[in-house]
Amino acid sequence: MSRCRIAVFGAGAWGTALAQAFANSHEIALWGRDRTQLDEIARLRENRRYLPGVRLHDALTVEADFHAAAERADLHLVVTPLSGLRDTVRELRHIRPDTPLLWACKGFEAGTGRLPHEIIAEELGPDTPSGVLTGPSFAAEVGRGLPAAITLASRDPAFARHWVTVLHQPRLRIYANTDLVGCEVGGAVKNVMAIAAGVSDGMGFGLNARAALITRGLAEIARLARALGGRSETLMGLAGMGDLILTCTGDLSRNRRVGLALAEGKSLTDILRELGHVAEGVSTAREVVQLAHRHGVEMPVCEAIDALLHHGLNARTAVERLLARDPREE
Repeated sequence: MSRCRIAVFGAGAWGTALAQAFANSHEIALWGRDRTQLDEIARLRENRRYLPGVRLHDALTVEADFHAAAERADLHLVVTPLSGLRDTVRELRHIRPDTPLLWACKGFEAGTGRLPHEIIAEELGPDTPSGVLTGPSFAAEVGRGLPAAITLASRDPAFARHWVTVLHQPRLRIYANTDLVGCEVGGAVKNVMAIAAGVSDGMGFGLNARAALITRGLAEIARLARALGGRSETLMGLAGMGDLILTCTGDLSRNRRVGLALAEGKSLTDILRELGHVAEGVSTAREVVQLAHRHGVEMPVCEAIDALLHHGLNARTAVERLLARDPREE
């Protein structure tokens, strides 16, 4: 299959950026829940709210009819926030449920702690041909056609290889992986670590402290991934170390910006209102800590950020508590 029809569900920044990238080689239908926003995108050929300054490719059409977008597609790509994943795939279940599915959502489902692939299995069945797109990639840069490399992970090696071949772009390189759990855990927990890095930088603790947080954060991510059935080596690649470094250091990172604002003393409510986008690390922190306790995994950075976000701990105390931990072997 050289050219295919892809339905992209989710007209936020990342959904629009992926739709734009894949439109270089494929026919794209971009769907979103906000009809007014879709009408504006179609009229202006630009997503001014979430991806300003990027003129959309001629092969990208805006589709307000969910059923029509899904029915005609060779591939379903869900790029909603994680909170919208379950409802979206429930709708897809009634429209050609055998259509290959990819998702680009990161995090753990609030209340259940489910990873995205577990939601897919519950809603569509464990044998659904599916996988995740994840890795170090800011939507603004991908949308502008700047080079990036990401991972396509699936438990089915043939599925991963096939869709890597179909979707691979000269400026959006895609690598196949079979460690679905490791890739998803890396993509989820790095958002929590980015909040921690933002707090540390905002408090003026310096580059050494940031490097320590990133390194110890990677160790926490790997411990949780192993406990959930993932592979440690996955976290040394794009879906782990690559995504973590980018999100903790790049100024385009929404989660890092949350941490910076917390260090200024702003309330979480005000921060999220001013941000205007979803910062998945905020809800993920709570779920990660609960999972860590359930599986007996030590995750002090995530615990500190959860306490800061949801239990009234202040930013300086959160970081100083981490720096004051007892010495131990690495």
